[in-house]
Amino acid sequence: MELRHLRYFVAVAEQRHFGRAAERLHMAQPPLSQQIRQLEAELGVTLLTRTTRRVDLTPAGVVYLDRAREILAAVDDAGEVARRTAAGRTGRLMVGCVGSATYSLLPALAKALRSELPEVEFGFRGEMLSPEQVTALHEEKLDLAVLRRLPDTAGLSVRDVRRERLLVAMPQEHRFAARKRLRVADLAEEGVIIHAGGGRSAMNSLIQDLFTEAGLELTVVHEVAETSTLVTFVAAGLGVAVVPEPTSVLHVPGVVYVPLAGTPGVDLVAATREGDANPVLARALARLVEIAST
Repeated sequence: MELRHLRYFVAVAEQRHFGRAAERLHMAQPPLSQQIRQLEAELGVTLLTRTTRRVDLTPAGVVYLDRAREILAAVDDAGEVARRTAAGRTGRLMVGCVGSATYSLLPALAKALRSELPEVEFGFRGEMLSPEQVTALHEEKLDLAVLRRLPDTAGLSVRDVRRERLLVAMPQEHRFAARKRLRVADLAEEGVIIHAGGGRSAMNSLIQDLFTEAGLELTVVHEVAETSTLVTFVAAGLGVAVVPEPTSVLHVPGVVYVPLAGTPGVDLVAATREGDANPVLARALARLVEIAST
């Protein structure tokens, strides 16, 4: 039995006439009659009673018609789901973001994706350190990671999103709060609040390198896991922090941001698993880059 047999039977059952059913199916009547007889022979039951003027359903035919319609509807629905999936209009996607992107990009990205792709199940995880995101990608707990560039990204595809300049976050009463810009050397005597070290944060490594290249010793007063905590500690007067510019969107009372001159800034990149052909992922990545460029 093939699906075409079901379609032929449903057409005849609904038209109650072989000639009209053949016209509906765009085929000749004799082959249609032959296909219905083959179906009945395979089932071992009579589905239709035929007269010169009319075709009627047997009790078995009535039951078979209901089931045949259900099967054909399910097949059609499966085809539509497959087409929506191939077009990136349905599916599932998990997105992770580092702290500054959590506040500057994630709200707009989440809103855009949920508006444009309402049939897709999205999940978002903010305030994830970059190495944590890389691990989550490999473990298939994330599909798209928005993170800082790392030296070891084997098995991942990495795409530049944007370069962000660095700022110094400091309490508003700090002696440098009114400055137009600062240099790393200005932070020589400052206690610095920093993201977690030990290979757990790309920003930690970057700041360590900035101080080393300037010939300074970095004085770390607190290590934190989340950007929001870092800025809160700055507001409390516990130290200063070097942060990517988008962190300033937090607008924590008592904190001012001064540009850190003489530094190249820090890259924000998007990472995915190599070979991941999920069409939803491709659409989300394109939308991310578009939002980041505005």
